Amino acid sequence: MNAICELFGIKYPIVQGGMVWCSGWRLAAAVSNAGGLGLLGAGSMHPETLREHIRKTKEATSNPFGVNLPLMYPQMEEVMQLLVEEGVKIVFTSAGSPKKWTGWLHEHGIKVAHVVSSSQFARKAEEAGVDALVAEGFEAGGHNGREETTTLCLVPAVRRVTQLPLLAAGGIATGEAIYAVQALGADGVQIGSLFALTQESSAHEAFKQRCLQLEEGDTRLLLKKLSPTRLVKNKFRDAVEAAEAAGADEMQLRELLGKGRAKKGMFEGDLDAGELEIGQVASLLKGQPVVTVEEAMHRLLEEYLRAASKGQRDRFL
Repeated sequence: MNAICELFGIKYPIVQGGMVWCSGWRLAAAVSNAGGLGLLGAGSMHPETLREHIRKTKEATSNPFGVNLPLMYPQMEEVMQLLVEEGVKIVFTSAGSPKKWTGWLHEHGIKVAHVVSSSQFARKAEEAGVDALVAEGFEAGGHNGREETTTLCLVPAVRRVTQLPLLAAGGIATGEAIYAVQALGADGVQIGSLFALTQESSAHEAFKQRCLQLEEGDTRLLLKKLSPTRLVKNKFRDAVEAAEAAGADEMQLRELLGKGRAKKGMFEGDLDAGELEIGQVASLLKGQPVVTVEEAMHRLLEEYLRAASKGQRDRFL
């Protein structure tokens, strides 16, 4: 049996990324109902909002789901206790060291996967006792690792240093890509951008439509002095690029970013002044309609089976 499916009790080894302002209960439940693993994006939720979304997800699906929790979350102790109180069984951690909380989560019967951007961090996460790893490449949307290693290079590098169940992330929005990273050693995938642009995503419709019109090169990794973030071209990104070109320091960039910039862009739909985060792979979706999660999953599985069949038929050697 597939290691990811066995670990999380799911039908397909496809995990939906827990993206800020996109991953509410409707999206998480839809992905879980379609046979994958839905994740709530705690990074853009206050504790009580997260509690509400956990309860609504439970009402909407009887299948496993989890919570993505950035380890820089300001109310960590409160939200950890909340996860236990609400009976959450799967937590994906990111943006920090999993050493402090993994053991505590295990004591409360919670499985832990951790997002890494290098084989070095993968080794440290395994030493911390995590149950699975997510190797997220440079192509991914939102906040990225400083190493800027592509998924094609990162997945085999991580596989060399660990035998833990491994998910590949970054640049994956097709069944062919799932087939490719499987060949590199991944047991499954974590997909963000594709699900962020579905009907069930809580992102603003204007944001979805903008992302479905992106060309190659319309996203760039910026804000590296703060937290590397992949941004869609707009007036805000132009201001960031100009500031960085002028040598802006961390404080100046933080002032330019301000508060609520991502919410303004992705959740409220301000395409000019908002922070628009999406992966490079969005350009492969150009011109497609905003589909349901069920439709997206069906297409992924069809593409995967077609790629696998072709791979068996058209071998190089």
